[in-house]
Amino acid sequence: MSPVIETVLFVFGLVALGYLAGATGFLKAEVGDALSQFAVGVALPLLLFRTMVGADFHGSAPWSLWAAYFSAVVVAWTAGHLTTTRIFGRDSRAGVVGGVATAFSNLLLLGVPFMQGVFGREGFEILSLIIAVHLPVMMMASIILFSIFGPAGGAKDPLEVVRRFASGIARNPLVIGILIGLAWRMTGLPLPSLAARLVDALAGIAGPLALFAMGLGLRKFGISANVAPALALSALKLFLMPAVALAAVLLLGLPPLAAKVVVAAASLPSGVNSYLIATQFGTGQALASNQMTISTACAVATTAFWLTAAQAVLG
Repeated sequence: MSPVIETVLFVFGLVALGYLAGATGFLKAEVGDALSQFAVGVALPLLLFRTMVGADFHGSAPWSLWAAYFSAVVVAWTAGHLTTTRIFGRDSRAGVVGGVATAFSNLLLLGVPFMQGVFGREGFEILSLIIAVHLPVMMMASIILFSIFGPAGGAKDPLEVVRRFASGIARNPLVIGILIGLAWRMTGLPLPSLAARLVDALAGIAGPLALFAMGLGLRKFGISANVAPALALSALKLFLMPAVALAAVLLLGLPPLAAKVVVAAASLPSGVNSYLIATQFGTGQALASNQMTISTACAVATTAFWLTAAQAVLG
């Protein structure tokens, strides 16, 4: 078995174990919520903090990196929105949910441990550059679209949109971890030994904990109605988005490792963000839930395919 296939099976195997723990009743869904909150609120921010403090970002070409990844985001979001509204006849608010579901890769709970396993520390450092921009950009886009299509027209005042965006960013633990890590890096001081041990201990469990929590959380979503559109959006997420990403990295001439990280990140399934936005909109919850579950299950095969394809094309 190739190392890539083994890593993919290991990563999704931890997700499957979490799912089985919930499906058999061994652990309750509330446990998954608590584990996810700890992973996103404590372990992953500390992992990003440690990465920002000690990473070597030389040669990662961040502007080209961001351009390549977000080209795929724009194409996938547009395709998801049009598929939801034009093909399946849903309204514009559901179209926003479809766009988010198609473009919002699970870069945290799944992406972080996945990149560490496949590409090692250097690959995760490159992913961190995407995460640092991904969160603000996707949050801002979601807030703007919610303002346009949300209940009662949403918040039309541009100042209100900016205030909500700034408030969300300022309170996001992942963004806080990145900013504090960059600030410490600028001081040039090493972390005290005790602090380094504490950070390493908690950051070290971020990956496995996030994967298990994700699997346990999937149990409560399941698959209900709107299966056909969810299948269509999953196909766009798992095939169109990484295909566009692969074309973009070739066009922009990214270094091989950075290019592979972009393609792998684009090939990841959707996360819970689309469901949360659907809940805010009060529409498309079943669509988002189904799409997240289906894309995660299918990604076991499709992500391995795109990793193999990227390796063959990029070297």
